Amino acid sequence: MSMVDEDPFPIPALSDNYIWVLGIEHSRVVIVDPGHADPVFEFLHSRSVTPDAILVTHHHHDHVNGVAALKEAYGCTVYGPVNPGLKFVDVPCQAGDRVEIGPLSFEVMEVPGHTLDHIAFFKPGERPLVFCGDTMFAAGCGRLFEGDASMMHSSMQKLAALPKETLICCAHEYTLSNLCFARAVDGNNVQLMQREQHAKRQRMQDLPTLPSTLEVELATNPFLRCEDPAIREGLAAAQRGHGASAEETFAALRSWKDSF
Repeated sequence: MSMVDEDPFPIPALSDNYIWVLGIEHSRVVIVDPGHADPVFEFLHSRSVTPDAILVTHHHHDHVNGVAALKEAYGCTVYGPVNPGLKFVDVPCQAGDRVEIGPLSFEVMEVPGHTLDHIAFFKPGERPLVFCGDTMFAAGCGRLFEGDASMMHSSMQKLAALPKETLICCAHEYTLSNLCFARAVDGNNVQLMQREQHAKRQRMQDLPTLPSTLEVELATNPFLRCEDPAIREGLAAAQRGHGASAEETFAALRSWKDSF
């Protein structure tokens, strides 16, 4: 991997996390959501690269536990949500802020639901990408630990409005389990079945299924398709209701997924 081509690279960590690395230029990188420092140190040493900055999407331990060690070792600037509990954040970020790191520019989005402080970092341009933490997953969305379904539905809609070629850089390898649920909801979706087979082949080779693209998510992620009659029919067939509105459909889907 070249460290100057701005390709996001996932470092596996903990049981199923990905810590993202994005190249800047001249052997400098950005680290996103380092929940464990050791695999990041190993990556940095093996590639002879140095982090200029750390981006944090929310306060959960599996996203922040490695921040302090990396900051101490490299003195990099930490950008994160407005949360008094995150003492290591140097630059608190909220919706509408722009984060400039060398030639890279990120737009900050507030995407609460999983947590109340959750933000995402969107990099526009010819190769747009978004670091969305635990809000959107491949074929899924995050659990509602602090927010509610209405809040998460709104956050997902914000992400859905990004350019369709946007790379979705989420923080967990949940793709196969999410696709299994999506197929239970939307079993006649040919694109969904093809995606599941491809993801199975990737995991058999121990390859990450990420990043995804928004275009793929719009076609196969049930949480982005709450207006689609096929999704409401799937809910009704499973006796989960069907939702009089997109927001109610989203809530019914999230409730079903929680016990799936």
